[in-house]
Amino acid sequence: MKISDRLVTLTGAEGDGWDVFYRARTMVASGLPVTELTIGEHDIRTHPRILEEMHRAAMGGHTGYAMVPGVDALRDKVAARLTERTGVATGRNNILITPGGQAALFAAHAGVCDPGDRALYLDPYYATYPGTIRGVSAEAVAIETRAEDAFQPDPETIDAVATGAKSLLINTPNNPTGTVYSRATLEGIARVCQAHDLWLISDEVYDTQVWEGDHLSPRALPGMVDRTLVVGSMSKSHAMTGSRIGWIAGPEEMIYHLINLATHTTYGVPGYIQDAALFALDEGSWLEDEVSAPFQRRRALALDILKGQSTVRVIPAQGAMYLMLDIRATGLSGETFANRLLDRHHIAVMPGESFGRAAAGHVRVAMTVDDEAFATALETLVTFATEVTPHG
Repeated sequence: MKISDRLVTLTGAEGDGWDVFYRARTMVASGLPVTELTIGEHDIRTHPRILEEMHRAAMGGHTGYAMVPGVDALRDKVAARLTERTGVATGRNNILITPGGQAALFAAHAGVCDPGDRALYLDPYYATYPGTIRGVSAEAVAIETRAEDAFQPDPETIDAVATGAKSLLINTPNNPTGTVYSRATLEGIARVCQAHDLWLISDEVYDTQVWEGDHLSPRALPGMVDRTLVVGSMSKSHAMTGSRIGWIAGPEEMIYHLINLATHTTYGVPGYIQDAALFALDEGSWLEDEVSAPFQRRRALALDILKGQSTVRVIPAQGAMYLMLDIRATGLSGETFANRLLDRHHIAVMPGESFGRAAAGHVRVAMTVDDEAFATALETLVTFATEVTPHG
């Protein structure tokens, strides 16, 4: 029996690039100690008060089918949050609650792309982006950004390949690079979207983790509210990765049709999880600050460790929970560097090549272990890089 081409070709010729991560997990399973700086999983768990609310809601009976678009109170809260933070008037009918940001990314592309349509995304990229696009039978088209520009996208480069495309996917603050897109960058992207009649899908799951500059949602720019779909999530802001709860914000007509899609796919999010998310958002910024504080602190540690040497160069770490480190001075690819670091020092980082061609010669470091272990691992990484760098 034949398996659909959609599934067989989901990851494309580039593969998923996660071999180092899988090797590290195998080493851990065999009993070897490994400092894992790979995936964006917080080293703190979901706050006990959120879990208590989840338990209360479940024991109170909110375990049956929940409303597919999301419970009204949560949709209202997300809408109010976006209105307050972006200045764009947003109501319940602009919001669909989804099983995490990944489901929202898939639904958004299903909403804007027909089979065979060209869907643009920026390289480096979060690992699932091209597969998500292929999953709706669209053609995934990568647009490279440059390390020399701190991976800020160039609107002119996007414009050059945008003719005939249906959508553009962006992510700011950015995973994997840590770059926060500037107002000038986003205004240029908005001009391209309007000139080529593109839908803009804006992944903003790291909007509470900004260390330099300001987060600007492109939905707030002139002429963009009716062509932008914003993906949000409780995963990164509230350390609720396993709870799988996020949202899409967009025009009412699009949300209406995405609700119909959800009815035929996910059939909504469990009510007790929605109740816990509502509780977390109602608590205000202190919970978000508590979750983000360790990353801001470790970023400062990292910048101190990395100063005074030139072998390992950090891409300006303006946001998110990652550092993108340029190790091209070693002469090694990111993949070779990461594998050797794992073998010699049992420190696991992600090769830049895992996130596209533009990040070749880089490694991504997740700031997701305690401060002391993080500092020790980064110091070891710098020493290792110096040792393997050709001299003379």
